[in-house]
Amino acid sequence: MELDGVDGRLISLLRQDGRLTYKALGEAVGYTIMGVKRRVERLLEEDVIHIAALENVRKLGYHAAFLLLEIGDRETLREMLRRFEGCPRVIYLFTLLAGYNLAALVIAENLETLESEAWERCSLRSHPGIRRSEFYPIGEIYYSPHLPVRVELMEGDAEEAPCGVNCGACERYRAERCLGCPATRHYRGR
Repeated sequence: MELDGVDGRLISLLRQDGRLTYKALGEAVGYTIMGVKRRVERLLEEDVIHIAALENVRKLGYHAAFLLLEIGDRETLREMLRRFEGCPRVIYLFTLLAGYNLAALVIAENLETLESEAWERCSLRSHPGIRRSEFYPIGEIYYSPHLPVRVELMEGDAEEAPCGVNCGACERYRAERCLGCPATRHYRGR
């Protein structure tokens, strides 16, 4: 799909405030309400844009980390994608065209829980088939601290986390050095 200057301007305006009315958008780009509505609906229908709420991880007190992983083969990648698809702490997974061929952006409510994400069985790094990995806790997030935290996955009362780990059996969890998975009944966070 080719975008023109009006599409670009609409996307920019909606990125700044996804709640803008068609009237406000029309005034900004010189279109009628119906003209803007057709443009925005086309962008949505073609899956060029998606309008959603993003959480300010700084205000929520979350800590983020970037992981670099080298996985052995495509089957390992498919297994990891299935295993962590429902993980509420994995924000993004990216394939890379380099020695490290998978990257992840993860969050946690506190540093101790982030440390669990680095080392414990619920960590991306613990998955079989990982050749090597790097874990980089993120200091400051510049330009926009708003991330698509998958809060819809943070409500649950399952015994096991979506990755297959039972938090109740985890040593760090029992020592109160991890809040547990938000998708389980074991979760101690807010």
